Amino acid sequence: MEQRTYNQYCATARTLDLVGERWTLLLIRELLTGPKRFGDLQASLRGLGTGLLAARLKHLEREGLAHKITLPPPARTPAYALTESGEELGPAVLALARWGLKWAMGERRESETFHPGWAVLGLRACFDAEAADGLRAVYEFRVDDEVFHARIDDGTIETLHGPAQHPDVIITIGEEAFLDLTGHGLTLAEVVEGGAASASGDREALRRLQGLFRLPRAQARKA
Repeated sequence: MEQRTYNQYCATARTLDLVGERWTLLLIRELLTGPKRFGDLQASLRGLGTGLLAARLKHLEREGLAHKITLPPPARTPAYALTESGEELGPAVLALARWGLKWAMGERRESETFHPGWAVLGLRACFDAEAADGLRAVYEFRVDDEVFHARIDDGTIETLHGPAQHPDVIITIGEEAFLDLTGHGLTLAEVVEGGAASASGDREALRRLQGLFRLPRAQARKA
């Protein structure tokens, strides 16, 4: 398949030549949270057929944005990971996420899928570094069958799939309640009080959690 191009000697156009095709940036989004197997990517990107997924991954490999690796034991299975240049797309993807939270989200459509694991990147997009000043804590989130965690270290954040070794706080919540928390302006305390979530662990770390992630106020694109 011939690669489409804008034929413009411009950094923005050249970048879109590489990542502007449908599904490509979403593949970057998935790989920004760590290496993924082909089946993992297929499960997270419902609607992306096997053939097109393979073609997009070959494109990312050919352009030096991703490469094949073998996962360490006990998995020892083939997977895909971003290269240095692919990783450096992270700030651009996070900026798009923040813009989308403000200008594009709105209500969830019936046809739209949702994976709680997408919040691994979303937590980075909404992180308030100033609110985390002086805080060192690990937060584990259990959203139905998905588990991920955030490690806060004095104004910086690292988010990863899977459980934390020694979490200071554990949040257990269902998918619908999680969407209420992230999309409808409810606070964690309100969700917990309503019985849709539970929170346990260090009280000070739990108190600080309330201000660590700030969703931009949704606005209409049209007056």
